[in-house]
Amino acid sequence: MISPVITFVFTVGYLGITLFLCRGLRLGVRDIALGGLVCAITLVLAGIIIPLPTGASISAGSWIPLMLLALIYDPRLAFVTGWITGILSLFLIPVWAPIHWAQIFVEHLVAFSCLGYAGIFGRDKKWKILLGALLAISLRFIGQVLSGVIFFSDNAWDGWGAWAYSISYHLSSKIPEGIATIAILMALPVNYSATSSRA
Repeated sequence: MISPVITFVFTVGYLGITLFLCRGLRLGVRDIALGGLVCAITLVLAGIIIPLPTGASISAGSWIPLMLLALIYDPRLAFVTGWITGILSLFLIPVWAPIHWAQIFVEHLVAFSCLGYAGIFGRDKKWKILLGALLAISLRFIGQVLSGVIFFSDNAWDGWGAWAYSISYHLSSKIPEGIATIAILMALPVNYSATSSRA
């Protein structure tokens, strides 16, 4: 009984806080065009799956476009673009097909929009970018672990409980993809200290 409660609190809390952070966002033509481009790139990269021995998989850098959108342009636009990407992933990426309607809120609306938190602390210092990226990756991990516990516990390995299975399963993919994503973000020749074009 505790798992659904934790999942509900996390999902409602996450969506509520993220909606609050989106206040004041006004979408112009440039915002919509940029968001659409990032959404398309993210979906293409997320559709390129690299399988792992644990049964999990990593994508071909699908976290990076939304994180860059948050860092270089506006985290609020990254949140909204992430929500749209999560919804479109239901139809365009076979491995993201939900098995229950509630999974959309627990996983799909979190897994992509949370990448916008990469820019929540600012971008004028490398440590702020690192902290934001770690927060974004942690939120994605939590959302997908909870989804695994609630919706995929039947897939648990023999002798493994739902929590142990879901945590181990997602750690096996989030750690390597997270390390690669952060390394690329830190290595990109982008002037993060420059004034945002949206400011």
